[in-house]
Amino acid sequence: MFNTKKFGGYISRLRKERDMTQSELAEKLNLTRQAISGYERGDNFPDVSILVLMADIFGVTLDELINSGEPSRGEKFILGNIAIGNDNVVAESISDVVGLAPLLKPSLLSKLSSGLAKNGIDISNIVALAEYLNDESVISMLENATFDTIDEELLEKLMPLLDKKSKMTLLDKIIDGQIDWRMISVLVPYADDGITSQIEAAVVEGALPWEALGALNEGIVRRHEKEIRDGER
Repeated sequence: MFNTKKFGGYISRLRKERDMTQSELAEKLNLTRQAISGYERGDNFPDVSILVLMADIFGVTLDELINSGEPSRGEKFILGNIAIGNDNVVAESISDVVGLAPLLKPSLLSKLSSGLAKNGIDISNIVALAEYLNDESVISMLENATFDTIDEELLEKLMPLLDKKSKMTLLDKIIDGQIDWRMISVLVPYADDGITSQIEAAVVEGALPWEALGALNEGIVRRHEKEIRDGER
C-alpha cells in the first residue's frame, strides 16, 4: 500500500536540499504553505495531477517521486498514468484500487473500479471503497458483487455509507438469496419504512421465509435503539 508518510518525508528532504521554504514551494505549486506541510507530514497527498510539476521543480523523475511512497507495481502503474493525464487507465487488481482510494478523487476512483466491478468484487472490498466512491459507483459494484464473505460485522460497517438506492440493491440481493435473509436485522436499522413494507410483502409472496419477519422485528428494535443513541449525542 502506498505510504504517504515516506512520500512526505522524501518531499521534505528534496525541498530542504534545494534550500526552499514551504512557502516558496507552495507558491511554485499554487498551493498554500499549510498544504505543503500536510504533504510533508504524510497527513495528506497532493492531487495526482501536480506530481509532474512537483518532479520538475525538484529535478527528479516522476518514477522517483512515486517510488518514494513504496507503491506496489499496480499502484505505481495507476499513479504514473494518472499523473501524465491518462485517466482511462485500467487497474489490474482491486487491492491496488483499495490502497489508493484515500488518495484519488471519486471520479477517478469510479473509473478504476468500474472495469473491475463487471467481473464481480468481493463485498469486503466494497466496504473498503464505499466511503471514497460516489453513490452511483457503489450501486454498480453492489449489483455485481460476490457476497461469499459477508457477515454482520461487514454489513454493519457498510450500511452508514449507503444511500437509499444502495440499500434497496442489498434488499434485492437478500430476496434473491444471494445474501442470507438473517442480514435483514442489520439492514433495517439504517433503512426507511419503505424497505420494511417490501420485506413484509416478500414474506407474504413466499420470496422470503416467514422467519424473516423475526429478523425484521429485531431490526426494528435495533433501529429504535439506534435512534435513542443518536438522540443522546
